[in-house]
Amino acid sequence: MSHSERTLLGPGPSNPYPEVQEAAARPLLGHLDPEFLQVLDSVTEGLRAVFGTSNTLTFPVSGTGSAGMEAAFVNVTAPEDVVVVGVNGLFGERMCDVAGRCGATVVRVEAPWGTPLDPEAVLRAHPAPSVIAVVHAETSTGVRNDVAAIAAGKGDALLLADCVTSLGGTPVALDAWGVDLAYSATQKCLGVPPGLAPFSASERAEAALLARPRSWYLDLQQIRRYVVGEGARAYHHTAPTAMIVMLDAALRRIREEGLDEVWRRHEECGRSLQDGLEAMGLTLFAQQGHRLPQLTSVWVPEARLPDGLDEAAVRRLLLDRFGVEIGGGVGPFAGRVWRIGCMGHAARPRTVALLLAALEEVLT
Repeated sequence: MSHSERTLLGPGPSNPYPEVQEAAARPLLGHLDPEFLQVLDSVTEGLRAVFGTSNTLTFPVSGTGSAGMEAAFVNVTAPEDVVVVGVNGLFGERMCDVAGRCGATVVRVEAPWGTPLDPEAVLRAHPAPSVIAVVHAETSTGVRNDVAAIAAGKGDALLLADCVTSLGGTPVALDAWGVDLAYSATQKCLGVPPGLAPFSASERAEAALLARPRSWYLDLQQIRRYVVGEGARAYHHTAPTAMIVMLDAALRRIREEGLDEVWRRHEECGRSLQDGLEAMGLTLFAQQGHRLPQLTSVWVPEARLPDGLDEAAVRRLLLDRFGVEIGGGVGPFAGRVWRIGCMGHAARPRTVALLLAALEEVLT
């Protein structure tokens, strides 16, 4: 079976929208070509729509979602600043790592993996932090954290949100919630190959940008002169033009379908998948009431694995026999949990039916 026939249902890249594949075949544009600059403007406008914001500084960072995370921290975090980080999964842990590398004093607020953060605990963690950071949709567990509740009590702190797995799959409303910095990734619900990190910064965040951030490549003040388009564009680095053209195609596709419809499609497919897994006797991992529709975590059914196969071998069997790729657990739940994505173009009833049928055949 060729890779083009595979259905990607892991926590990583999702199957791209057909419009994205068509965009990938177009002739390349230069990063200063007037036609490309029009595409870039279209992308920034499309990202404002899916982020739910009017922020001027909204653009795709040239790098994967981790570059978006780093761009957020290195531009507003000075040594010895206090940064409160909500940690209930791998990507909260990574936020702590990045903030610590910026020299910040990191205050961790933890919740068990598979459960949501307590917003009040996050807000009580320090009386005057510079930044509060939280993962909206924790990719390692399939749990949604209540960003809006944290934003409501943030005070003077900048609120930084990881929207990697939520953007384009569940509602994100930066302006309504009061989020100051947010980043995402293209390979999840946006249905684009990995390589860009959608990013947005509020006016409050822009006012707090460091005069000399701890990164040249991710210096938002320098990048702004190129992406915002106020007057003459100032070259900073060579933009990944093919990726941005593909992102434009995806954002146009999403706007054509309608954001409400896209969110509804993800919600219905996720609910159908989770109901189907439970009907098979499998146990979901993430706490009920806080489960993501686009990423479902489920305990590995050890007693039902075929003789002689561990969970990794079963995932490989699904890939080889049915062309279906699902993800394994990470951190303390590696080998114990499966993570099943239902994102972007793959969030379709037929995808859910394919996976459930494959599991029915493989499990004993």
